[in-house]
Amino acid sequence: MIKKFDVSKLDDVMAIWLETNIDAHSFTPKEYWIGNFDAVKQMLPSADIYVYEENNLIKGFIGVLEQNYIAGLFVKKEYQKEGIGQKLIDHCKSRYPYLILDVFTKNKNAVNFYSKNDFTVLDESIHEDTKEMEYTMCFGEK
Repeated sequence: MIKKFDVSKLDDVMAIWLETNIDAHSFTPKEYWIGNFDAVKQMLPSADIYVYEENNLIKGFIGVLEQNYIAGLFVKKEYQKEGIGQKLIDHCKSRYPYLILDVFTKNKNAVNFYSKNDFTVLDESIHEDTKEMEYTMCFGEK
């Protein structure tokens, strides 16, 4: 079931954020994610966060900033390929007419997922901190 994030579960969500980022971005040193952990933890409650929860267990979440920017979509490794990411992205597509995000080009699974969900590449740039190439992708009409 998808529901609004409850700040009392911040530690659970942050554990998913860290584990999933390290796993999905093997091309980026894990120290990068560890170093950004506290900043993300402080920022996260100010975003629109939707969690996918079953039996009081958060299996994934998506965060939206400024009514259209997907800051991240994360599903715990053991629950990936169960359609949770699809349900989370569909939930946001039904709430926001225009969505935009950045994704590392080397994260092929994520690029393919977003492409399959009708996101198109708007731009390609170098991520300032990691020096990795990333796409800016969008869905819908502004």
